[in-house]
Amino acid sequence: MSKLLSPKGLPLIASAILIMSLTFMMGISAEAQSGLQEEALIVPRPNQISFSASTFILPKKLRMVVSGPEQEKAAGFLGTWLARNTKTKAKTTTSSKGELVFTASDDLADEAYRLSIDEDQILVEASGYAGYFYAIQSLKQLIRNASAETTGRIVLSGMKIEDAPRFAWRAYMLDEARYFQGEAFVKQQLDEMAALKMNVFHWHLTDDAGWRIEIKKYPKLTEVGAQRTDSEIGVWGSGKTSGEAHGGFYTQKQIKDIVQYALDRNITIVPEFEMPGHSSAAIAAYPWLGTAKEAIVVPVKFGRHYDNYDITDPKVITFIHEVLNELFALFPSEVIHIGGDEVGYKVWEDSEHVQQYMKKNQLASPADLQVSFTNQISQYIQQQGRRMMGWNEIMGINIHNDFEEKKHDEEAETELAKNVIVHFWKGNVELATRAAQKGYGIVNSLHSQTYLDYPYKSISLEKAYSFDPVPSDLDEKYHKNIYGLGCQMWTEWTPSTKDVERQTYPRIAAYAEVGWTELDQKDFESFQKALKKVKEGWLEKGIIVGGLSAKD
Repeated sequence: MSKLLSPKGLPLIASAILIMSLTFMMGISAEAQSGLQEEALIVPRPNQISFSASTFILPKKLRMVVSGPEQEKAAGFLGTWLARNTKTKAKTTTSSKGELVFTASDDLADEAYRLSIDEDQILVEASGYAGYFYAIQSLKQLIRNASAETTGRIVLSGMKIEDAPRFAWRAYMLDEARYFQGEAFVKQQLDEMAALKMNVFHWHLTDDAGWRIEIKKYPKLTEVGAQRTDSEIGVWGSGKTSGEAHGGFYTQKQIKDIVQYALDRNITIVPEFEMPGHSSAAIAAYPWLGTAKEAIVVPVKFGRHYDNYDITDPKVITFIHEVLNELFALFPSEVIHIGGDEVGYKVWEDSEHVQQYMKKNQLASPADLQVSFTNQISQYIQQQGRRMMGWNEIMGINIHNDFEEKKHDEEAETELAKNVIVHFWKGNVELATRAAQKGYGIVNSLHSQTYLDYPYKSISLEKAYSFDPVPSDLDEKYHKNIYGLGCQMWTEWTPSTKDVERQTYPRIAAYAEVGWTELDQKDFESFQKALKKVKEGWLEKGIIVGGLSAKD
């Protein structure tokens, strides 16, 4: 990608002089003139932008020329936003005359766009809906940044943006297994993701602490698994609880509505169905799912619990397949996340029937048992035209030296199937490098760099911004195997939506720019300037923003 023109470069100085002359002749205020260059402050930062001497004044009545349903849909988002935030009324037209024109350009990739502004019109070019939608997100920021002029006029600098994302996977994860947040909040998060050009909502819906999605075949998953009598509060091992019951889940009707809401914003929802560990809520609903076959309750304490699905039991495998079948019907995502992290092996080691199964199938260790099971599930998912994803423990490599159960240091001899996407979160970065070299697709969510539940002292805004999903020692020929990144909002200690907001904002914007903007275009100082405008919008909506000093 070409470099962004330097604010100190001669082309911009010349442009600024001409803009001042033209705007003076048009009667535009000095305040308006001073704001013109600030219009280019966009998050995430565009990868190629050039300025011209022209200016465009947004009319009170904006005609948007469209020639197909994708263009009309994108134009509809802009029209709705303009009606709420400006004095401009927009309408679509199929005639050739208009101030904003959408046009198809087959030379652009799926999410790429061109946005051109001159004195006569605004031109939006893309090859499909994603590109049109993202062009509109950039245009909205340009208009918002120019909308504070005292004259009431919205004046846009002449410019041309040619833009496309660095990574195909730009994700935000919300954990609702610990605390159910609800449909309205999820849609708010999707709106903010869309504005930042993030395209994957990783939805953590099942875990020990709760099961949050209606499964018709197994109603007790929500009747029992979606409720708990109390919740641990404070910090890990605090011994304190809230004294209040907690529960909630999404009906399949709600899921379908949210999935469509996300698709309209070019966001794919990737559901996470945890297996074989982190399964206490399901086992509480149906005790025969567990290896110990004992009745339990949905845990009040957060963390990992030792009982796992009994993956040696054909009835349990049928359960997993049938739950997956309902997820396939609800989520069009190509990728299904199966978790696979922090599996406690003690219950398998202590189980006579599991040990017999391992011996019969020549599985040397519990780690081999897990990888073998994971491969079977990946095959089932692939047969349905989907692809499996899991946290990097699914490779059978031990990354938990602090676990107390015996034989915890053994690693699997069984190799993970190559069609699996490895979601790297913990361990030496060399593990991600090795996986990419072996041909696995990688999403990099290294916890020390991307976990939004971590305090700002641990992961500051600047540290979040500095994250590079591509390991520094990875040969360039393997870079294509790094699909992108995710930032994770685990909610053990953030029970309310405002708590979640405080941890999410503003760092989500930093991760959005990590995912979109090429390394040679990134600049933290410019990002901070652009973020101020974004922050204003969040505060106007009542969103809580944490981790910024007063001067920010």
